[in-house]
Amino acid sequence: MTLRNCVIALIVLGLMLPLAAAEEIKIGVMVDLSGPLTTYGNDIKNTLQIAKEDINNYFKEKGMDYTVEFYVEDTKVDPNVALQKIQSLNSKGIKLVIGPMRSGEVANIKDYVTSNKIIIVSPSSTALPTIIGFAKPEDKKFIFRFVGTDDLQSKAIASELRDAGVKGVVITYIGNAWGKGLYEEIKPQLEELGIEVAKVVEYPDQVPADFSPYITSLEEGVKALADKYGYDKVAVVTFSYEEVYTMLAQVPDESPLLGVVWFGCDGNALSDKTVNVKDKVTKVGTFSTLFESRGPAYDDLAVKYKEAGYGDSPYQYAMNAYDAAWVLALAYAEVVKEKGQYDPDAMAEKMPVVTEKYSNGDYGVEPVSGKIVLNEWNDRASGDYAIYYVNKEGKWETAGIWKFATQSVDWQHKPVWPEAPAKKSESTPGFEIVAGMLGIALAIGLRRRL
Repeated sequence: MTLRNCVIALIVLGLMLPLAAAEEIKIGVMVDLSGPLTTYGNDIKNTLQIAKEDINNYFKEKGMDYTVEFYVEDTKVDPNVALQKIQSLNSKGIKLVIGPMRSGEVANIKDYVTSNKIIIVSPSSTALPTIIGFAKPEDKKFIFRFVGTDDLQSKAIASELRDAGVKGVVITYIGNAWGKGLYEEIKPQLEELGIEVAKVVEYPDQVPADFSPYITSLEEGVKALADKYGYDKVAVVTFSYEEVYTMLAQVPDESPLLGVVWFGCDGNALSDKTVNVKDKVTKVGTFSTLFESRGPAYDDLAVKYKEAGYGDSPYQYAMNAYDAAWVLALAYAEVVKEKGQYDPDAMAEKMPVVTEKYSNGDYGVEPVSGKIVLNEWNDRASGDYAIYYVNKEGKWETAGIWKFATQSVDWQHKPVWPEAPAKKSESTPGFEIVAGMLGIALAIGLRRRL
């Protein structure tokens, strides 16, 4: 065979061989698809389909031999199921995960994640690190969260109360790590602002059917504060999920609790259950904070989301997950480029660096959830909070935005206090006794006359 023929044969053989397949970056997704947070879980799942297309197009345009694939698992936001799912993903060689959603799940899988060096990015877990079992930042090396944690939310709520002119509050919270953590975080902030905390009422994590004893305790606190400051300077603060509306339904119509404004949080904001207590909730407003931060790429994502038939726009948690997918994929590619292969320790160190670069637009793409600043715990320490309330028509409406940059609220509708409960008329001391004696005397007189 001549040299020319050999060259032709090699060219033909090369053309016949399949091109090397791009490396698949496997990312697990642990969300709720059949439990109490199904709305948000499905939203994350749908939005990540858009992320997959966007990231894969980016790699193709940049000539990078990678593709992203998501492996979705339903945790039902059950901590025990979450542990089973992370073990299953790990057995498949998946070392990058978006989720899980709730702080209790993160707490239950943290030891397994750390010992197996799995990188997880939760889009919605907000409890403080110490509340869910982390003693120091190094313990949380492989665990990231792209949502504002409760120390940030508590600042927003404290700002609300200050701006509204509140002088005293009663606080009720669900007795789990999340509820207790929010209370413990906001208490010193309120003290610093000179806002008195008169009563703190914890109710069980296994939500009670009868809230009457807790309502009675809250009423006592409100009455004491109202006597001191007036009803228009008193508020109820609730760190609850949607069960707060069950509690509100059981509040008596003449209760002092309906004479003050209620302030909630992300656990109950935008709940559909307000329809069951419309008359009461429109009185007290339930001004509730919800992490809501949008970046330069949000509008483009919203268009794609609507075109895909998922709805008008994604929820915040889905936006956080979208950004998490980008950071995981970009960080993975950089680690492999630098190390020649994947290294979990290098990945943990690379994540904050890539997060900052991604937030700054250094890769030619920009975040949908706004600038992401991570603190020493690998938790998000930036972002705004929307404040929602239930208007007179019984609909959720934006009351304002707490701005992270200014640490203050831009109000559209400041809280308006309901009419204070009417004071019961007080009889002259001893009047009933005197009236009774006069009645007896009159009866005796009449008998004698008869």
